[in-house]
Amino acid sequence: MAHLTREEFQKQQDFNDEILPHLDAIYNFALKLTANNDDAEDLVQDTIVKAYRFFNSYEKGTNAKGWLFRILKNSYINNYRKASKQPGKVDYDEIEPFYESIRSEQSNTTDLESQMYGDMMDDDVTSALNRLPEDFRTVVLLCDIEGFTYEEIANMLDVPIGTIRSRLHRGRNLLKAELTEYASRRGYSGE
Repeated sequence: MAHLTREEFQKQQDFNDEILPHLDAIYNFALKLTANNDDAEDLVQDTIVKAYRFFNSYEKGTNAKGWLFRILKNSYINNYRKASKQPGKVDYDEIEPFYESIRSEQSNTTDLESQMYGDMMDDDVTSALNRLPEDFRTVVLLCDIEGFTYEEIANMLDVPIGTIRSRLHRGRNLLKAELTEYASRRGYSGE
């Protein structure tokens, strides 16, 4: 069994203290991006591996959650680009009947997701959020669900703060339009 040096042990301890408390938050964000439990778990695992690998570049005591979200978002974009360059592997029309037959048999919600979003958003709200274009959905999720500031989001996504403000404004307006009927069914008026 290999023994860790004092520096390696300290790196592991610092990593555990700074990074691991944010696992639930990055998993929920990954789940919202991928809409698939397995893909979200893979994305989180990839994020944690990269975070550990580059932990020496992280400045202890700074915004670990923001740093992780940026790594996760970059990994998601890189994985998406890589997947989009690969040839199609399965014809959806061939598997659709099978998918529809087993869809009702499985749960698409994890316990963590239920805890985080179960009381906060029902299916109509979640569906409306998922229908937003990805750029708008990501900014709305990071700001309104995760509570990041405009500056933090701009740093995570590597775009100007004005772009964040614009996407958030447009995303909220699109979400408002999606939820107008939902609100009226629950007795809210647009006045």
